[in-house]
Formats: sequence, structure tokens, C-alpha cells
Amino acid sequence: MSFRIDRRSFVLTGSLGLGAFAVPGFAQVANVSMAKGFTHSVASGEPSGTSMLLWTRYVPDGGDSVHLRAEISETPDFAKIVSGGAQISGPWRDWTAKITVGGLKPGTRYHFRFVAPDGSFSPVGQTKTLPIGPVAAFRAAIFSCSNMPFGYFNAYAHAARRQDLDLAVHLGDYFYEYQTGDYPEPKDAVAGRQPLPATEIIHLADYRLRYASYRSDPDLQALHARLPMIVQWDDHESSNDSWEGGAQNHQADEGDWSIRRAASIQAYREWMPVSDEPWKAYDIGSLATLFRTETRVLARTKQPDIAAVFKNFDVQKALATFRDGVWMDPAMTMMGSQQEDWLAQAMQASVRSGQKWQVVGFGTVMGHQSVPPEAASWLAPDASARTRGYVLAGLAASKAGLPSNYDSWGGYPAARARFLKSAQGMGANLVVISGDSHNAWASDLAQDGKPAGVEFAGHSVTSPGYESAIAADPRVVAAGLVKASDELKWCDTSHRGYMALTITPAKVTNDWLMVDTIKAPSVAASIGHSTTVARGRNVMV
Repeated sequence: MSFRIDRRSFVLTGSLGLGAFAVPGFAQVANVSMAKGFTHSVASGEPSGTSMLLWTRYVPDGGDSVHLRAEISETPDFAKIVSGGAQISGPWRDWTAKITVGGLKPGTRYHFRFVAPDGSFSPVGQTKTLPIGPVAAFRAAIFSCSNMPFGYFNAYAHAARRQDLDLAVHLGDYFYEYQTGDYPEPKDAVAGRQPLPATEIIHLADYRLRYASYRSDPDLQALHARLPMIVQWDDHESSNDSWEGGAQNHQADEGDWSIRRAASIQAYREWMPVSDEPWKAYDIGSLATLFRTETRVLARTKQPDIAAVFKNFDVQKALATFRDGVWMDPAMTMMGSQQEDWLAQAMQASVRSGQKWQVVGFGTVMGHQSVPPEAASWLAPDASARTRGYVLAGLAASKAGLPSNYDSWGGYPAARARFLKSAQGMGANLVVISGDSHNAWASDLAQDGKPAGVEFAGHSVTSPGYESAIAADPRVVAAGLVKASDELKWCDTSHRGYMALTITPAKVTNDWLMVDTIKAPSVAASIGHSTTVARGRNVMV
């Protein structure tokens, strides 16, 4: 999702030449395509109680392949290597390596590194296995929506310096696919933060180079080198508002969508510390199960088109027809029937095994959100006709009992109901974590008038939220949105940062960390809001 009311036209640009770009003022990104050796530090992911996936990238001076070894130790001097592995990498996987090492101890912090054929070492990373058995507390940092040109990744920097985190979770929009000058526009971009290539990314080489640019950021490297990360994609890892058969930001003259989608998935699996499994469950001792899902490009139905409704003469009648017909279609799906069935069974197994919590990560927001009547007054006096029309359309939709966003779970009410009914039926202690919206939300999720769980939705690392499109005081906006939305209990629409989720047997607490700025490097941040759900309640206290 891109929170922009005025979307600029998307222009097809020519293919990139990998060595043809430079980024003034951002030395870490410049010439990433020509770097040799260990080019992008290290990362880890896919944690379990006894294993970990380790990632690096190494480009040799010559040859068509490279043999890399991984070493892992409990001490930073690597006096005793407790596990490791080897892999042959090459240009077919953009010189990246992913090695899963086993035989590890649960709940243990390790140091790891890679060894090149010439005996040189990669930077040393730290990681931590998941616990097994009883757990008193577990804490994870949760991120989403990191658009490099909008500013510095200070949220990553702050989290990387903390000593109390066990895990990082990224819920998507790890990067953005736009060409330079599109999103953000030049007036909103921070100097020296333009990634490569300068064109919109469409082909495999484009996606690889965009990853190379983002992964050259020192704060992102520091986070990956400090914590294991569970990652899942959302839309911008492929293209804005993507679905199984296309995307809002994919035009016919940009080639076949299936080829572009395949390229985005290949580059993602090369560059991210993630397995090739599209979805997965992770047990955090006997405390909780965390579920990684896929709700974007493998089975998602195309978003409902409410824009066509406003072309009718009788808009309210057309909205009612849309609400009772297309919008409620049970065939509309975010996950597809295979993943829906897997998630239901996996959550059921978690509940039956005695896990205290079921934490489900989704790319987009699930809680109901409506536009309040006073939203028209939030607009700036010089707001464009397009912006004003967008807000007025949202007001009309809300009056008809419809949500304001259809690229989220708001566009798939039947699928949402199936998920929440399933959670209710099995007696889950459900905590949904989500991203995409760029704003912070806390919602009590309900189905058929009964509590089903809570949702903690994260604000962005850098991408702008409501404050970029309206002129009203953010406190007024937040109060209006909460009043108009039955499930929404709190929100913030003007800060960037990340969430810190603390899980204990009796309760789950979520902190929304707000960074002081994204316009300059800084590690200053503070807790903007905290909320808690007690086990067995499925509503916030």
C-alpha cells in the first residue's frame, strides 16, 4: 500500500545497466553492483529451538561460482565451532548464500560468520534460537513499510541497539518498487537516499539491484546482524496493490505480470533470510506460536473496485448493491483455501498443545476502519479536486456501512469472518500483528458480536501516513477515526517507528515506539502508546 491520495502516472522506463548508476551522498549504495567480497554483511532467520538459517552474499574476483562455509559459536572469538555448513553460490542466485545450521541449543545467543575460499571472514553476526519449554517472557520488534527516499531507517537503528529483544519480525514493504521522483516526489525526498536503479523495478536484475541498495543501509545491516528476523512480503516487494493476477502499479506495456511476479519472488528468496516455504509456524517454547502468512500474490483475489460505484447516478443505491453483492462474495480471498485450511489446522494444533497465545502476522490491517463525517474539514483549503473526491467517497462509503480501504482485510469481509470464526471456535488467544497502512492502530477484533482477538497494527519505518494528505491536528484525526470505527480503540496517524511486542503467559503487551525524526540519522525514540491483552479475554484492558 502507498498512502497517497494523488497518485502520479507511472512511466515505463528502459532496462537498467547494472553499473550505470551512482547515488550522490549515499556511499553505502553507490556501485553496489561492482562490489567484491562480502558485500552486504550477514543476516539470520527462520529460527527454531535447534536450528537457524544464516545468510550472506559473496562476490569473488573471478570464476563462475564460489564455495562458502558458515561457522557458529557461543563465543565471539569462535574458539569452539558448535555447528556450520557449506554452500556453492553463483550468479544464478545473485551470489547470495543461505545455510541452515542445526544442533543448536534452545534460547541461546550465538555468534556466526562465513568463510570465503581465500580464508577471509564475513562480518560477525549475532542470532538467538527460540526457546523450548516454559518461557517467562519473549520480546519481538515488529517493522513494516520502509521507503528509503522518505528518510533514515532510525527505527532499525534504535532496535539494533536494544539488549532486550529476542527476535525481529518484518511484515512487508521491506522496500518500494517506484522510480526515482515518483514516491516520494522530489520535494519530499531526503537527499542522498535514492536507491538503485533509478527506474521502476520490473525485471529480475532490477529487483536484485533494489535489494542490494536497501541492504547496503548501515542501520538495516546492523539490525540483521543483531537479531534473527522472520520476514514476509506485502505488495511493494512486487508492485503496489498486487494480487494473484496483477497489480495497480503494473501496466500492460510492462510485460506479463506472471514474469514480473516470479522475478520479485526469486529476488526476495535470494536476498532475504527466509526459507522457500510460503507460510510457516514458529513455536516460542510453550508460550506462543507465531504464524507467518502470505496474503498478497499467491492466491489473493483482485481487490473490489468501489470506484466504479461512484459513476452511477444513484450512488447510495449503487453502494448498497455493492455492499450486499460483490463486497460480501465468499469467493473473495486473501490467503486462498489451501492456506486458510493450513492456518486453521496449525492454530488448532497450537491451542491443543497448550500454547498460551496464537500470534498471526498479516501484511494488511484487519480491524474495521471508517471515515467520520467531519473528515471533510480535515482537508487543507487548497486540497486538490482528486484529494477532496477521495475523502468524500470515503464518507459516502462509511455512510453505507462500508470500509475506507479495500486493499486490506476491509475488502474481504467473508474471508475475515472465516478466519475470526475459526479462531473463536477453537478457543484461541488471538493476537494479530499487521503493517501496510503506515499508521498505528489498536483494535478489538469481533465476529458476530463476540470478541475474537486483538490487533496491534504497526506504523511505518519511514513511509508517510495520514499526515501527508491532510492538514488537521493529528489528535483530532485520531479521535475522529476512533469514534467512527467500532473496533478501533486507539490510533496515531503522524509518527514513524516500530512496535515492541512482549509476550508472557498471562498477558501480551505492545509498545508503539516513535522515533524523533526520519530526516536525519538518530537513535532517539520513545514509547508513544502501550496496551495489553490478558489471556482468556481477547479484548484489550
